[in-house]
Amino acid sequence: MATRLTSSDLTGTDMTARFRALHVPGEPLLMPNPWDEGSAKVLATLGFAALATTSSGFAATAGLVDGAAGATSTLEHAAAVALCVDVPVSADLEDGWGDDPGEVASTVAEAVEIGLAGCSIEDYSVGAEPEIHDIGLAVERVEAAAEAAQLGRGLVLTARAENFIRGNPDLGDTIERLQAYQEAGAEVLYAPGLVELGDIRSVVSSVDRPVNVLLVPGMAPLEELAEAGVARISVGGSFHAAAMGALVRAAREWKDHGAGEFLELAREGREVMTKAFRLH
Repeated sequence: MATRLTSSDLTGTDMTARFRALHVPGEPLLMPNPWDEGSAKVLATLGFAALATTSSGFAATAGLVDGAAGATSTLEHAAAVALCVDVPVSADLEDGWGDDPGEVASTVAEAVEIGLAGCSIEDYSVGAEPEIHDIGLAVERVEAAAEAAQLGRGLVLTARAENFIRGNPDLGDTIERLQAYQEAGAEVLYAPGLVELGDIRSVVSSVDRPVNVLLVPGMAPLEELAEAGVARISVGGSFHAAAMGALVRAAREWKDHGAGEFLELAREGREVMTKAFRLH
């Protein structure tokens, strides 16, 4: 059964503590990924208990590819999303914008300062020569991030093993990395790109921290993911891509056929937006 709360359930609570408590293996937290304040308000109004930013979705709002938005814009965006809703917000902080552990720690410290309840850090460098970090350096980066995550009010640190979406679908290495990140202080573990239920079960049974999975085509249904012990499910940039897909269909329908069937979908969206934007 998925974990869901209304925004009012969170009023006056410590967002970080609430976010941490929502991670229950076997009762997956459905954590969608808004790309701006408007989509965040809509998702919060629909009753999701926590939200997470999406690097690809946010970059796309400026016509950029994933990873091109940069640290300053991404952190400002994350702060704005956290400020506009009454549920915990975690941020996709990519690789922390630095290979050096100290740079990653500074990024996480800033995430704490701007009021985020959580953040994720990847073990993949998007620099001049993109590569998956050597496990030794990757662990040092998680250690530095975990230490910074305890500053002030603190936040929930998610460590990501990027193998399966970076051309290296090595389950053994992925599990070894997640186990090492757990020992380095990560509170949640995440290997985006896992599809097979057996692989997901292997990851969950190999670690002692909550595991996040990314919803992708071909994945097992929610009930089976819950049975496997998954604690959190996110959608990455898929909601934004779906919204863009609806835009493309509507535009083609109007341009090619002069039809307006999409106006019914627009009516549904407008009704929810009216409610969401009045509440905040």
